[in-house]
Amino acid sequence: MRFTFVTLFPSIVEGYFSDSILSRAISAEKISIDFSDPRAKSTNKHKKVDAPMIGGGAGMLMTPQPLLDTIEEIREHSPEAHVIFLTPVAKPFRQNDAKRLVAKKHIVFVSGRYEGIDERVIESEADEVFSIGDFILTGGELAAMVLCDAISRNVEGVLGNSDSLTTESFEETLLEAPSFTKPKNYAEKEVISEFLKGNHSNITALKRELSLCKTKYFRPDLYQKIKTKGKL
Repeated sequence: MRFTFVTLFPSIVEGYFSDSILSRAISAEKISIDFSDPRAKSTNKHKKVDAPMIGGGAGMLMTPQPLLDTIEEIREHSPEAHVIFLTPVAKPFRQNDAKRLVAKKHIVFVSGRYEGIDERVIESEADEVFSIGDFILTGGELAAMVLCDAISRNVEGVLGNSDSLTTESFEETLLEAPSFTKPKNYAEKEVISEFLKGNHSNITALKRELSLCKTKYFRPDLYQKIKTKGKL
């Protein structure tokens, strides 16, 4: 699976994929990462990619020409490219989106800077638009890396143990239950005794109860959804 980051700052993104699971996934050719800097496409003699907002407003916007030419070139060489813009003015990204998007052969993440991107670019080029939360970042690169990580984990062969995916938070609209490791007693805090008895059916039932408790406390919206569906 191929990921392309359209960004003015490729170095911000590049380092994230140099270690750990995603680095191994690249080495094993499960995923590939590349970059396209819209500044290289700017026709401005100073290679500017931003301009003041029409109608006034603080800050600058990324202008259409460099981004449109960059995306056009990507689509020309990769007709299957699925272009995603990252912006707080969008629907929230969810685990189901990560699982769905893994079916795409090539995903392009477009990261805004300054005060954002000229809306005409988004209207003409976005296949999807996502937000990772109700807060503002200095650029879209972090959000793009979040999506790339979440999607990549669902690519077959990326995780060492694919069973890990089935027990994670949001796979059943529940937050994941607490987990523990050795020693069973550390700093006067003990592992839940039922986890030590080896009865897997009891452990499974307890983990579900703990998941429900966590979800009810931290995400009452999800808990209410489960309750409405009669799955408690």
